[in-house]
Amino acid sequence: MTIKEVCERFGISADTLRYYERVGVIPQVTRTKGGIRNFTEEDIKWVENAICMRNAGLPVEMLIEYVRLFQEGDGTFQARRDLLAEARSELQAQMDQLQQTAQLLDYKVSRYDEALKTGVLSWDE
Repeated sequence: MTIKEVCERFGISADTLRYYERVGVIPQVTRTKGGIRNFTEEDIKWVENAICMRNAGLPVEMLIEYVRLFQEGDGTFQARRDLLAEARSELQAQMDQLQQTAQLLDYKVSRYDEALKTGVLSWDE
């Protein structure tokens, strides 16, 4: 698959995809004899993983470390597991914060719903 096709599939720019490869967010992509990127299914899985993790807010540095560990081999299972567990913990904290914010907004909206019915907004806004 060409870089253009991968970019269209995932809705990212070619610059982003090249950056991910250059810094190590994804492993080096397979190339043709002429040096043109030829994304294999394995390459595409790495791109999909990178996009998913970035969408979840994981820092680029964490993804680079994960790829580095993966490339070192099976002896890094524990380190990779720990890295993913840390990322999951950070994501959960973000989700908890968003849930608290959503609850506060729900409360405020309900107060305005009440004010629209009664014409009075209570002081605790």
